[in-house]
Amino acid sequence: MLKKGDFLLVILILAATVAAFAGIRYFKNDAGGHKIAVIKQDNKVIREIDLDRVEEPERITLTGKYNNKILVEKGRIRFEESDCPDLVCVHTGWLDERGSSAACLPNKVVVVIQGGNNEVDAGTY
Repeated sequence: MLKKGDFLLVILILAATVAAFAGIRYFKNDAGGHKIAVIKQDNKVIREIDLDRVEEPERITLTGKYNNKILVEKGRIRFEESDCPDLVCVHTGWLDERGSSAACLPNKVVVVIQGGNNEVDAGTY
């Protein structure tokens, strides 16, 4: 049977766990600077977009061997449509964190989210 000290120990462990998760979320979201989406085609920067300052959704169309439509919303970006054969770029989904990237290799298009202060993102997933 659990004693009074056991309950206190469980409560302390739970409180430490909650505090650790809250701290991780706080520092991850407060990495400094804005999220900058960089769109490149043929290794040339086509556009840089400050995702934190986007007011209205915007669609960007890129042409080449294939056609890509990129959708930009506040805080996130994605390949919305593509006529490339495998559609990996579209299936990647929304990019909304620093260090995230998606690519349409057949059309040589890459979208990367960088921090506004150009620091390296230490998080991996």
